[in-house]
Amino acid sequence: MIAVQYLDQLLLVYAAYVIATASPGPSNMAIMGVAMSHGRAPALVLAAGIVTGSLFWAILAATGISTVLSAYAGALVALKIAGGLYLLYLAYRSARSALSATVPQTLSRADGSRADHVALYRRGVLLHLTNPKAILAWIAIMSLGLKPDAAPYALAAILGGCLVLGIIVFGGYALIFSTGPMVYAYQKTRRWIEGTLAVFFGFAGLRLLSAK
Repeated sequence: MIAVQYLDQLLLVYAAYVIATASPGPSNMAIMGVAMSHGRAPALVLAAGIVTGSLFWAILAATGISTVLSAYAGALVALKIAGGLYLLYLAYRSARSALSATVPQTLSRADGSRADHVALYRRGVLLHLTNPKAILAWIAIMSLGLKPDAAPYALAAILGGCLVLGIIVFGGYALIFSTGPMVYAYQKTRRWIEGTLAVFFGFAGLRLLSAK
């Protein structure tokens, strides 16, 4: 049983994680775009990659490696450059789709196997691994939950709880934005949506590259 005195602390950790993951960002925007353009299964695969990347940083933060990593400016600068360039690449892909006259066919449950799930999963992992803010966010979360007087099960409770919450949040984006009305809206306003994604990814990439 989780001690009552630690429950409030654990709930604070969960709240911080939900706020960090549910707020609009490159990962959520990518899931939305894939869900509306390619359907539910590909979006869930992308979400799985993002959750994997988040869990990777969580484990590093728990072992203290990411704290050491954040202490070296060169490592964070390299991550910022890699993340910024990757976001600009996603902006380019969205812009190219917006300018294309070809409307991509939405993948149904029956033909979902045609999607390149490996590439989508890798894309999700890269989105999180090249995001230096993810390291800092997990350092903050672990600092909230792993205090000197934390219970022996604190780490397992944080990792397990945040993993479930991440699946719910990112998977929820995939499920909601792959519904019929959302797919229909995408088909009608595809160029506007892809153009908006291009602007968002481009702005996020340039902001990351220019951040000090």
